[in-house]
Amino acid sequence: MKIKLSNMSIVEGNCMPIGEHLLEFSFPSDTIPDASLASSVELLNRHNIKFAEYDGYTTVYKSTETGYILSDDGSTYVPPAEPEEPQPPTMEERKAEKKAEVSSACEQAIYLGVSVALPDGVEHFSLTEHDQINLFGKQAQLAAGAQQLEYHQDGQPCRYYTAEEMQAILEAAMFHVSYHTTYCNSLNMWIDAAADEEELDEIFYGADIPVTHQSIVLKDYLEDIAGMTETEEENESESAT
Repeated sequence: MKIKLSNMSIVEGNCMPIGEHLLEFSFPSDTIPDASLASSVELLNRHNIKFAEYDGYTTVYKSTETGYILSDDGSTYVPPAEPEEPQPPTMEERKAEKKAEVSSACEQAIYLGVSVALPDGVEHFSLTEHDQINLFGKQAQLAAGAQQLEYHQDGQPCRYYTAEEMQAILEAAMFHVSYHTTYCNSLNMWIDAAADEEELDEIFYGADIPVTHQSIVLKDYLEDIAGMTETEEENESESAT
């Protein structure tokens, strides 16, 4: 392709529009004309017959290795900004992440459910939200005086439970849910009080919460659990003898 420049000189090269306002020129490396001469050009074929012309491209949009890109609207190339270095999370952000972590762990611990010792043996009951709605709905049946209540342990067909059995299941389930909810609440209080990241890293679901961060309710639950554990150990000891 031949390019007739604004000073009427003709050079070899290529010229092509890029979008609506840009025109790209490329030339042999030793014959790159000044960009001001390409503000108004005519494109000629090998017989020097004009087949296109462009005018008004007076701004160097961007220089290239073999020429330049000109614009007719005054625009220039703006290189993309260097990506910012990621900033470490703030203490408040770390605490929010930790709370989300322990909240998820609490939910999973509740969903795992409880094992309850019944006359026919130990049965396990999951406590997903759906399970809790179904199970705690049995309280209304008990209050109404029902003597047998339909329910099922994990992976087993539905059967009838006596009122006493269902009361034991409900008490175990409610204790399980309430304990984990209370424990998680105190864990969040510990997270709020954490003075630095080192202390925050020590906090996880299942950790022993320092007494200063235990609520009164959690302390009562821990005493109840210690008492139940002691009773179970005594029963096992008596059974062994």
